[in-house]
Amino acid sequence: MTEKNYDASSITVLEGLEAVRKRPGMYIGSTGSTGLHHMVWEVIDNSVDEAMAGHCNEIDLILHQDHSITVKDNGRGCPVDIHPVEKIPAVEVIHTVLHAGGKFDQDSYKVSGGLHGVGISVVNALSSYMSVKVYRNNKIYFIDFERGNTKTKLKEVGDSEGRRGNETHFKPDTQIFSEVEYDFEILTSRMRELAFLNRGLKINCIEELTGKKVSYFYEGGIAEYVRLLGKNRTPLHKKPIYISADVDKVSIEIAMEYNDSYVENILTFVNNINTREGGTHLSGFKGALTRSINSYIQKNPKVLRGVKEKEIILTGEDCREGLVCVLSVKMPEPQFEGQTKTKLGTVSIRGVVESMMNEELAVYFEENPDTIAKIVDKCIGAMRAREAAKKARELTRRKGVLEGMSLPGKLADCSDRNPENCEIFLVEGDSAGGSAKQGRDRHFQAILPLKGKILNVEKARLDKILSHEEIRIIITALGTGIGQDDFNIEKLRYHKIVIMTDADVDGSHIRTLLLTFFYRYMPELVSRGHIYIAQPPLYKVKKGKSERYLKDDTEMVTFLAQALSDQYSVKIGGRPIGLSMSELFVTMHELIAHIGKLDRQSIPDLISTMLVHHLTGVDFSDQEFMTQYAKLLESGILRAYPECELDVHVLSKSEAMGLTEFSNQFANEIRMQDTEEENSNEEIIEEDQESIRAESVIEPETYFVRIHGVIDHRQVDCLITPEVLQRDSFRRIHKILNQNLNLEYCDNIQVFEKDEEKLNTSNLVVFWEYLEKISKKGLSLQRYKGLGEMNPEQLWETTLDPLNRTMLKIQVGEEIAADETFAVLMGDSVPPRRAFIEKNAINVVNLDA
Repeated sequence: MTEKNYDASSITVLEGLEAVRKRPGMYIGSTGSTGLHHMVWEVIDNSVDEAMAGHCNEIDLILHQDHSITVKDNGRGCPVDIHPVEKIPAVEVIHTVLHAGGKFDQDSYKVSGGLHGVGISVVNALSSYMSVKVYRNNKIYFIDFERGNTKTKLKEVGDSEGRRGNETHFKPDTQIFSEVEYDFEILTSRMRELAFLNRGLKINCIEELTGKKVSYFYEGGIAEYVRLLGKNRTPLHKKPIYISADVDKVSIEIAMEYNDSYVENILTFVNNINTREGGTHLSGFKGALTRSINSYIQKNPKVLRGVKEKEIILTGEDCREGLVCVLSVKMPEPQFEGQTKTKLGTVSIRGVVESMMNEELAVYFEENPDTIAKIVDKCIGAMRAREAAKKARELTRRKGVLEGMSLPGKLADCSDRNPENCEIFLVEGDSAGGSAKQGRDRHFQAILPLKGKILNVEKARLDKILSHEEIRIIITALGTGIGQDDFNIEKLRYHKIVIMTDADVDGSHIRTLLLTFFYRYMPELVSRGHIYIAQPPLYKVKKGKSERYLKDDTEMVTFLAQALSDQYSVKIGGRPIGLSMSELFVTMHELIAHIGKLDRQSIPDLISTMLVHHLTGVDFSDQEFMTQYAKLLESGILRAYPECELDVHVLSKSEAMGLTEFSNQFANEIRMQDTEEENSNEEIIEEDQESIRAESVIEPETYFVRIHGVIDHRQVDCLITPEVLQRDSFRRIHKILNQNLNLEYCDNIQVFEKDEEKLNTSNLVVFWEYLEKISKKGLSLQRYKGLGEMNPEQLWETTLDPLNRTMLKIQVGEEIAADETFAVLMGDSVPPRRAFIEKNAINVVNLDA
């Protein structure tokens, strides 16, 4: 059958747009952040469908400063001829009629992610404004809409000069959405995923506010995706296993890699939709993998290397230990279980995947005997660990029966037997556990004290995990069991599992170990929202007889700002400041935080507040310009600190790199770039900031300024490079000084109590320290570092009482990022953890060590 033309007759209409604005949640899930980003996914899906049909290879996603979005592609462009039924242009039908599109007609799109066809019309209905440019028939056509209604009828506005495709611009309606600010990281994460899944498709993401531009293009497709997912672990074979086939209009791609970890990570997709709950395609994959490995062992017993064949009975779980896999299926008319499309229900696809995998893996194993030998060794190790874990389970069960009890002795259980009403607190240490037991409501709150730090499950197999006493106690108390065979969410005894640890390094470590355990071995508890983190207060403030608890440093800043007496006033450069004392306190706190961050990056606060006024127009390639720039900086410092001993001079990049004093600075810049290149093969271009950073590393003719000497009794030695001036903290400091404080460098800052001058300085740090001092006048501050410092009454008031407490609910937003974070921080590989710490250390303000 010949392929039909994609024109107006391809568009099928099922119903209109009524009720979309009245009940938006029915169409996009919510009117919060999730629904807001879903709007973008719907528009992007249309362009990706064009790519899957073979008509598009580049997509642009632009996030504008006014929080509107533009999506461009080089596909065929929407049909613009008159629809035979609706009697209006087809492009208008697509954007104004629900269930209208070419995806219900397999002649127009063989496969599509937007099955329900509600996408673009719903986006139009929920946008305050939408415009569409169509590049088609060598013409440019324009149409726009307002809250779903056509504003300007379709008209021809120019020649396309050979260009084709769509350009859609829309702005979410503030009458519908509670927030309209997009998260650029969420957008780019999904675009990267789509680029992986559609080999040869280039997706460009631009954020106008910051000038960032990121381009994703993966010639290797999902094979590169698998490498990215497993980058923080040691692979067992050189290249990912990649197999693909087209069977009965179904395209199947599988990439997989075994590594030295003990967890499996399988991502499945149908028509670019992430089927998080799996489905028939995943069942087919699992069955075929287990069967293929066992079949190879039977035909090639030498691969067992001395192990008796009759002792080997590999289960699916054994064959998937340490497996990273991406399974992508593209098929017409997939059937999903539920509107969310997270589980594939098409029965026939299981057999298709199984058959294809059996054939392809048999060929791969025969051609790669070294690889399959390593995989078999891994599977046998998993089998033995599983058998040991089974014995550990049986021993635990027998022990429970013999002792005549099923719950651990140190668990202080609650009296209510309805799990929906009950909560259990996993408390660090016996001391805090004792206070919690006395302070709790025994009716619905259970307390389980934990001794010491639990096992890091990222580095252990299940048998070792089950032999660890504290973990075994947790499993018994929760009642669900553990592992794919034993875990049963219906047996959960408490619907709130609250981790309660101290506000120090040890407490953070214990909390991370527990989260790692739940995420790896009881993920359903996390996905269903049963895991919480208690937020005991960090401070107690006492003034006279009144007491108040403050959760964290943010609350402390707000409290001190409000406590600052209005009898104080401030003048800057002889002018009254246009802020209240509380507003000034909060602003200065933010300013000092950024100054402190630069100080940790080897730019002393004495210099950073001056440099902020000289950020733009600096030509690092012009030696004469840089000489004048150095003199400007020197005169500024001498004006503020006339008694300082100073040496400010220009040196070339090669000279600077030869100085041992700055080896760490250059090493960090190079390491950050190397890390980005290793993490992915995408093209990354970050305009403005990144272009200057690239220049500082690549261009040979570059000149820097070195500031060396003693300023205000402090030894200073720093190097001013393009990378330094492009740091985010400088931009933020510049905004605060110019927009909030209207402060010029060297301006006098005066503080008055009533009419008496109490401080006169040009040093922002000295000014902040004085503000802190007067804000705490008359206050008694206590900082809690351990839960054991609170008595039972205080613990109930602040942390246990449902009416007063604050808790964090653990949710996994981006699974790939979550998996990567656990692997980096809790895994065996040291280099990525070191890189993570070096990259993020500068963001630490208060470290309890």
